[in-house]
Amino acid sequence: MRDATMPLTAHLEELRWRLIKAIAAVAVAFAVCYGFSEQVFALLTRPLVGAGDEHLLLIGTGVTEAFFTRLKVTLIAAIFASSPVLFYQAWGFVAPGLYTNERRTALPFVLAGTFFFVSGAWFCYVVVFPVGYAFFLEEYRTIGVAPTIRISEYLSFASRMLLAFGVTFELPVVTFFLARIGLVTHRMLISWFRYAIVVIFIVAAVLTPGPDAASQFLMATPLVVLYIISIGVAYFFARGRAATAAPAAAGGDVTPTAR
Repeated sequence: MRDATMPLTAHLEELRWRLIKAIAAVAVAFAVCYGFSEQVFALLTRPLVGAGDEHLLLIGTGVTEAFFTRLKVTLIAAIFASSPVLFYQAWGFVAPGLYTNERRTALPFVLAGTFFFVSGAWFCYVVVFPVGYAFFLEEYRTIGVAPTIRISEYLSFASRMLLAFGVTFELPVVTFFLARIGLVTHRMLISWFRYAIVVIFIVAAVLTPGPDAASQFLMATPLVVLYIISIGVAYFFARGRAATAAPAAAGGDVTPTAR
């Protein structure tokens, strides 16, 4: 067990090493994924190509664009491939602020974080991309213009969307930590539910290109489910926190290490 307190310089030093390890993990995954960059490129462009027709054309406008496109798709794949290590490093940084017995949940945290992160990207890929691309390409057809898409801009858009949905789906994991430190409770989340529904559907309306309510509902549904899961997470783990706090107050060896 670490010392009861750590100076600010020790926090910064630990953060530095955690970041170095995370970057090293991405670098190793990058080296491995580089050999599969063509397959990753085909995977990322498949939703756009599938939503288009014979008039759709992907182009490159620079001498080095093909090379940097390969690097970009490799980096995207490396981030997802190394996500378990990234979540483990994040856990290692915040774990000293938890009780001793809570630090043993590193593996469930890494698995849950990776699962929700990948699930968010998967949902974006199989639901959001087909709906969005079909709408945007239809706009080209309505004005009689053949879509000619620059590949670097497309990949930048696709990667931002995948990462954004992956991070958004981390809501239950974030709730775990907030419930552990007492910032949120299941009662608070239940009381905020009606406002959360409004915010979720506003976000779905913004992210859904099409004007139809069906596609907006399709996007909002998993976010509502995640919010309900977060309520359960807050209920279960806040109760666990209270149970572990009692022996801590009695002088047991379950006190958190202060950061």
